[in-house]
Amino acid sequence: MRPRWTKPNKLALCVALTGSATFAQTVTYDDLQDIHLNVIPRTSDEAARIAAVTAPTTDFSAPERFEENPAGAATVRARTNADAFSQPSANIGFEGELDFKVGNGLFRKIWVSSPSSTLASDGLGPLYNARGCQNCHIKDGRGHTPEGPDDNAVSLFLRISIPGSYDEQIEAIEGFHPTAADPNYGFQLQDFAVAGHNAEYRLDIQYEDIEIELSDGETATLRSPTYTAADLGYGDLHPDAMLSPRIAPQMIGLGLIEAIPAADILANADENDADGDGISGRPNIVWSTEFDQPMLGRFGLKAGNPTIKQQSADAFAGDIGISSPLSPNPWGECTVGQADCINARHGNDDAQDGFEVDEIGLDLVTFYSRNLAVPARRDLDDPQVLAGKEVFYDTGCASCHMPKFVTSRLEDRPEQSFQLIWPYSDFLLHDMGEGLADHRPEARATGTEWRTAPLWGIGMTEQVSGAVNLLHDGRARSILEAVLWHGGEAAPHRDAVIDMPKTDRDALIAFLESL
Repeated sequence: MRPRWTKPNKLALCVALTGSATFAQTVTYDDLQDIHLNVIPRTSDEAARIAAVTAPTTDFSAPERFEENPAGAATVRARTNADAFSQPSANIGFEGELDFKVGNGLFRKIWVSSPSSTLASDGLGPLYNARGCQNCHIKDGRGHTPEGPDDNAVSLFLRISIPGSYDEQIEAIEGFHPTAADPNYGFQLQDFAVAGHNAEYRLDIQYEDIEIELSDGETATLRSPTYTAADLGYGDLHPDAMLSPRIAPQMIGLGLIEAIPAADILANADENDADGDGISGRPNIVWSTEFDQPMLGRFGLKAGNPTIKQQSADAFAGDIGISSPLSPNPWGECTVGQADCINARHGNDDAQDGFEVDEIGLDLVTFYSRNLAVPARRDLDDPQVLAGKEVFYDTGCASCHMPKFVTSRLEDRPEQSFQLIWPYSDFLLHDMGEGLADHRPEARATGTEWRTAPLWGIGMTEQVSGAVNLLHDGRARSILEAVLWHGGEAAPHRDAVIDMPKTDRDALIAFLESL
């Protein structure tokens, strides 16, 4: 595997102020600083050590040093039950564990509609996809897809937007895709509503089976989904509406991802495939509500959010209809066309600074999300797993699913500070082909691009969530199905998996299941 690099690209951004006023701001990769972190700069000696330890391995005869602990000192013992993703960082300390447990309580809280005698828990909706965070992130893992027409799968929903104009939000002269909310439905379709209000829609999914012939007489069956927003409750969708299915991802290791230096992620970007390897990872550049400036996108299926805190606030607002300091509207995703929704009773509380979740509560949920621990590797010295690791590298999978990073040395986050981690992602956008395309852009991400998903914990998905349901919409029912859906930049690697001997393919899957 050859490392990818590129000179800093310039992104000319226009940032909308009030009204229609805009100004142009030139942003380079060097400008995308880690303003969300209190970083202690690396010494030249540390930089040299990091370069050595994160270099791609060429020895597959035995596990690498420290490979058993994918989250460094934060790694926890791999449990054999559904609680495997719900443990705090191993190095969190007593006080940190108390904050983690309080944050867990908020993450698990079931919200109710206003007015309610439980003032600390009211404010649901009026429109919503779930009544609590863990209703979607099942046991802090992945969500699931409907198993039948009567299954209310709150883990899967549709994002929605329409093409925007240059005075509505952040715009980019180079590479940014302006979008706007659907006038009737906003940026997200909610399939539930509190009493007295209509839900926005019912998600209808139809699957078509696709047979794939593999080497050595094997076959695999993929299910190709078609999504329909049925039983619309507030009129027609905009004629240019773009819909994108999204399933809740697993929550482990988020704080470590947030602590990776932006410069280390950007060093692997190769927007124009300058090295000719067919891989052209691109960073998503997004607007930070928290810091009021452009930042590197890290979180979400298209890397549409820069920090865990902003991701949490957006989920409270869009998924549950809960206000917070970063998303202050008490009606959540209701649009101006949904007057009854906007004027409904809400749970904003003076005792919580006028929000339904105040700054303290949002910080506790953020802390909990930041410290959900990654379990230790299993069977990493098994001969088949080691053989599969070599196949993983030789096939080129590590070009996007980059194994290792070292996090920043941090003043105030000891759990994430200066850890060698193994997320198996470059956290960049890649063209995954027409088969996975949603045709809905997000910031710089096109309708065929997705952020490389981290692979740590992938082998424990069914144990935790009760089903596998991989990829952005849960269509893949196994790791092999997920691999076979890869297209675009990953098509040659997918084809190599199809054509390789069955023993190699089985070894590759065994390696992935050990992560």
